[in-house]
Amino acid sequence: MTSSSTDFLATGQRVIRREAGALETLAGALDGSFARAVGLLMAAKGRVIVSGMGKSGHIARKIAATFASTGTPAHFVHPAEASHGDLGMVAKGDVLIVLSNSGETTELADILAHAKRFGIPLIGVAGREGSTLLRQATVGILLPQVPEACETGIVPTTSTTMTLALGDALAIALMEHRAFTPEHFRVFHPGGKLGARLLKVGDLMHEDPPLVPETLGMGEALLEISRRGFGVVGVTDANGDLAGIITDGDLRRHLEGLMLHRAGEVMTPNPRTIGPGALAGEALALMNDRKITCLLVMEPDSRKAIGILHVHDCLRAGVA
Repeated sequence: MTSSSTDFLATGQRVIRREAGALETLAGALDGSFARAVGLLMAAKGRVIVSGMGKSGHIARKIAATFASTGTPAHFVHPAEASHGDLGMVAKGDVLIVLSNSGETTELADILAHAKRFGIPLIGVAGREGSTLLRQATVGILLPQVPEACETGIVPTTSTTMTLALGDALAIALMEHRAFTPEHFRVFHPGGKLGARLLKVGDLMHEDPPLVPETLGMGEALLEISRRGFGVVGVTDANGDLAGIITDGDLRRHLEGLMLHRAGEVMTPNPRTIGPGALAGEALALMNDRKITCLLVMEPDSRKAIGILHVHDCLRAGVA
């Protein structure tokens, strides 16, 4: 490793350690103002509006997105745009979160005045005690005085990291209080790998599963297996309840004299099944564990098969 590479590595490690230390300091500095801020957000009848200028604005956008995806309606309002008409996006019933490390950002003046004029609760987050923002806030959260990660101390690094973590803490406090579940999250996040992980079996299954009565001859049962294309067929009893399943393994075991048998004589009884409300990832794990390619999907609290899920359905949807 060259000396320059060593220097780069040392710088990277120093920055990350400094920011990690700042987060520890922030955690220890949280006090009753944090709890009061969560209380304001819980009581909001409208939306959470997050605003900030410059780097604080970028952080504000992310915080608003985190709130929105975890069950708290929220959006970002740019303070400069607010002065040119977007103040109409901030209304009674909303709660305003304003970020400014200095607490003196001039572009925030109009949105702060709007909040005061219409009685909109304001949560101010700043790094300077006694700043204009914290004085005007309904609840003020003071960030601890920790040096920025750069040696010059002027680039927003440690301060923005603390602000971002504080936003996450507020969002997750609300999320846990409201018992927000993965199912709720899937409603707001249906796309991407994360959305695929939260898909339910009922979202992917094929309705009208391949089924034959246990009294059916194997010749006709084979035709049904071939016609449906899943490589298996469920076997039902006289009441229409699932009694078993016929797979290629069952066919191999009964190869001699196969056509002389009925479906109920060849099937594997009590097969592995799954409910439509189970996560698709759970179904895929079960198929991998049992080395099978299909699961029949059962109506809750009954023995009626209502669908079938193939391993390829999971893989096509990105569940892995």
